[in-house]
Amino acid sequence: MRNAAQFDVVVAGAGLPGLALAIAAARSGLAVALADAAPICAPEYDPATYDLRVYATSPGSAGFLRAIGAWQALPRERVTAIEAMHIEGDAGAALDFSAYDLGERALAWIVEERALRAALVECAHSAGVAAFGGSPFVGLSFSATAAELTLGGSEAAAAASVGVVLSARLLVGADGLRSWVRRAAGITPEPRAYGQTGVVANFACERAHHGVARQWFRADGSVLAWLPLPGRRISIVWSAPDGLAADLMALAPDAFALRVAEAGGHALGALTPISGCAGFPLALLRLPSTVAHRLALVGDAAHGVHPLAGQGVNLGFGDALVLAQVLAERGPVADPGAPVLLERYARRRAEPVLAMQGVTDGLARLFGARQPWLAAVRNAGLAAVDRMPFLKRALAQPALR
Repeated sequence: MRNAAQFDVVVAGAGLPGLALAIAAARSGLAVALADAAPICAPEYDPATYDLRVYATSPGSAGFLRAIGAWQALPRERVTAIEAMHIEGDAGAALDFSAYDLGERALAWIVEERALRAALVECAHSAGVAAFGGSPFVGLSFSATAAELTLGGSEAAAAASVGVVLSARLLVGADGLRSWVRRAAGITPEPRAYGQTGVVANFACERAHHGVARQWFRADGSVLAWLPLPGRRISIVWSAPDGLAADLMALAPDAFALRVAEAGGHALGALTPISGCAGFPLALLRLPSTVAHRLALVGDAAHGVHPLAGQGVNLGFGDALVLAQVLAERGPVADPGAPVLLERYARRRAEPVLAMQGVTDGLARLFGARQPWLAAVRNAGLAAVDRMPFLKRALAQPALR
């Protein structure tokens, strides 16, 4: 077919995990292409504003990003350390985590999506990753030796009157929860909706947050998280039943700010809106396998988790790290799409992903239940864990990776 381009690895989807994987694979000596329906470029933004999309980047993820050169490229004034976390149940029980007690510099770092994207795009260019942005995926086929991804809509494709084809020995689906690649490859399970929406917004606060993240499991079945931003600012994620979320987003900005402050017990005093708000539907995705012939899935294309633990992007970076390691350490196996390598990747990621899904889904269901006896049990559990330092450390360790 005309316009075919040959690569060792094609990463379909230029989200943060896909970008990170492309960089790591390219720096291990593989020929890598990155494709996305949207342009692959650093976003332009006003530094006086803060992105609605922020991520709690774990120490493990930060280490991976540092290894590929992206962490160092972040503007330090846009990164905020979470030094402690305070969690409250719906009956006053509380649980506290401290980075100091766990022997860490921080439990996580809050970074804006646009800052991470800009750093990763720059690193991808310097690593020699071939970028094919602005071209939707329109065709996928597999042979014994390669996967072929057909792109459409780009200027190059229009000029040639045919789709540009990217051929690779390994195709990586990194195109999100509603992955086109996953469906085109015949992997049929679909995300299961929680019936909840994550409402996000940013606020200036009257009192300093001191690097403390706060989370409330509320009696109405919602979960409210406050995440520290630079200065006296916070980002919030209110995971609420769809009806409540719609009501929240319909409020005037000042009324919404007051509602958020009241829900958090005015822990930081008065809140002032510094952004609009947005909502995204929440869903769980479990797959029987994250690999198939000549295909590996990473990030949200491979798994969906409830955001109450803030671990979605960290699971994606974990996928990228492990797959990049498997490819770099393949030894005499020259073919990056060889079944033995894909099985190795799937095996290494199965346990941590399943464990995190179990914790987040279990907590979402436990605190979403309205039965009075369950409320007593879950709040007693929170209080008991807070009195057991060894158990707190065991619970925190997976989130630090």
